[in-house]
Order: sequence, then C-alpha cells, then structure tokens
Amino acid sequence: MVDRPLLSDLLVRWGDLRRTRPFSSHYGFDRGTPIDRYYVLRFFEKHQQCIRGDVLEIQMTGYTQMFGRDVRSSESVDMDPQHNTTHVCDLAHSEDKLSSNRYDCFLMPNTLNHLRDLEPCLQNALRVVKPGGTILATTATFVPLTPDFLDYWRLSPAGWKEVAIRVWPGCQVSLESYGNVLAATAAMMGLACEELTPEELEVPDPRYPVLIGLACQKPN
Repeated sequence: MVDRPLLSDLLVRWGDLRRTRPFSSHYGFDRGTPIDRYYVLRFFEKHQQCIRGDVLEIQMTGYTQMFGRDVRSSESVDMDPQHNTTHVCDLAHSEDKLSSNRYDCFLMPNTLNHLRDLEPCLQNALRVVKPGGTILATTATFVPLTPDFLDYWRLSPAGWKEVAIRVWPGCQVSLESYGNVLAATAAMMGLACEELTPEELEVPDPRYPVLIGLACQKPN
C-alpha cells in the first residue's frame, strides 16, 4: 500500500506572494531593473553585430548607444515629439517621412504590442531597412499591461512567428523566447531582476515567455 502525502505537505506556503497588489506598480523600476528589460539587454547583446552603420530606433537611441558598433548615423522615430525624436510620425503612415532602403538596422525595443496598425507598421519597418539589413524587435508577454498607453497585442511565440512570416515574406526570421515560471511570476509582481539570481533568470521555459525577441534580415 502506497502512503498518500498529507494535505499539509501539498499546501503552498505563499509567504510574501499572497497578495492582490504587486510589489511595484512600475514594473520594478523603483526596485531595480525590470525582469523583461533584463531579457531585452540579453537579446540586443546577442545581436549587437547587426547594430551598425545607419541605425534607426523607436523613440530614443539608448540601445544604439549601448550596443552599436561602427555606427555611422543614429536616428529615432516616434509619434510623440517629447523625446527629441528625429522623425515624428506614425510608422504605419511613414512613407513621406522615412526613406526606403535607408538603414542598416532598425531597433524596435518593446514596441510590437503597442502598434495599433500592426501589419502596416511592420511592413514599413522592412521598407526602410536596406537590403541585407536587420530589424531587431522585442515584445513583452508575461508582464503587466502598460497604464499610460494602450497594449494591443500579446501573442505567443507561435503567434508572432505567423505575423512575421506574413508581413516579412522572403526574409530570414528568427524568434527567441526568454523566461520561466519564476521570472514570469516576478515580472507580474513587479519585482526586479536583482531580486533573482542569474541562474534563475536564465532557465528557459517556452511555456512562460516574459519576453519574445524577433530578428529579421532583409534579403539582398
């Protein structure tokens, strides 16, 4: 006869996690580095050899400055002019603002879920990249919704792959998923990556994607 475990042995000891409000309402910025930003840095670091030449970045040029190598020019694009953006326009309707085949790399950090006209935006992103150039985009999944502007899309890795294949035909597209159940729980709770160990953050589990990264190389 097999002994059954006692109910008391099965109960989870919630401790500080038994709460209905997060530890931080600002993604963990007030505690350190947000969990998803840790993975954004990992993604751009992995692909930093592509961040070169003429680089365009959404909103500001921080990641270009951090990871760019042999950058010839660094510009930014956004609908909001308050960040001293180089090109103020809606990416979905940017034909008269952004030249075609202009940039070697287009950085779109944590952008995809905020693009209301998603497919026109991604088609224009490909349009402005030179042949052989690269789009590097990240999008958050298991993090709280943004309070100050709208989130439209929270797709699974398979969902983003379908979108990429449709809007970037003929391109070489790779997709990477970052996170695990602990990292996702920490991100939802507003904890910072400094409150986990690197070993905990680096365990991959595609069922709990905190962040998804897409790399698209335009054909020559």
